[in-house]
Amino acid sequence: MCTLEKRGDLFFLTLTGEGEHRFHPDTISTILSLLEQAKSQSTRGSVLITTGHGKFFSNGFDLAWAQSAGSKTGAANRLHQMVESFKPVVASLLDLPMPTIAAVNGHAAAAGLMLALSHDYIFMRKDRGVLYMSEVNIGLSMPDYFAAMVRGKIGTSAARRELLLSGKKIGGEEAVVLGIIDSAAHDSAEGVVEATVRLGEKLVARKWSGEVYASIRKSLYPELCGLLNLEARIFASPKL
Repeated sequence: MCTLEKRGDLFFLTLTGEGEHRFHPDTISTILSLLEQAKSQSTRGSVLITTGHGKFFSNGFDLAWAQSAGSKTGAANRLHQMVESFKPVVASLLDLPMPTIAAVNGHAAAAGLMLALSHDYIFMRKDRGVLYMSEVNIGLSMPDYFAAMVRGKIGTSAARRELLLSGKKIGGEEAVVLGIIDSAAHDSAEGVVEATVRLGEKLVARKWSGEVYASIRKSLYPELCGLLNLEARIFASPKL
């Protein structure tokens, strides 16, 4: 389902297996537990890299599990459960006391894209994988914190329109042009991870205070943090 590995100051959160990495409540719970583990083991200079195996980074919530409830009401309740249980994952990433990098190995759709956007940096392959917000095509409304994430993380109204209102699947190179991701100059999943490791090692070398880093990060996204019930703490410099 997912694993956490620590190599020196780098943490690797990996969505394992060759499937779509759908977010079932059990998967969400496991991801949250692993993020809490990374936080508890963090030191000055730690960095998190999140990636996946196979064709998908993540294809979003487990809609098949929701629909298996047997009724429209039951399906809606299960979808609401996943939307609400995913909130702490986003909050945990924004509150994590270290820089975070998403190494997007394949397709990232809906909540899977929100997982990637919850990171400070996003790297993709140039040869494979798309970003896709499917809600307009499948007739689902946008959770408030998803919309706040897009407003906070994606700088132009044109890019936000392309992502949310076109039903379009956006490849890596176009995503760079739109300002959604940072890099798509990689020919394989391994190449994406290698590039994020190089960035991660540069960030490790800065030996920043994780608490200060997280506080500054949260201050950049006040609307999103408000919806997630996160508050930015102010840390005084020891030199003052």
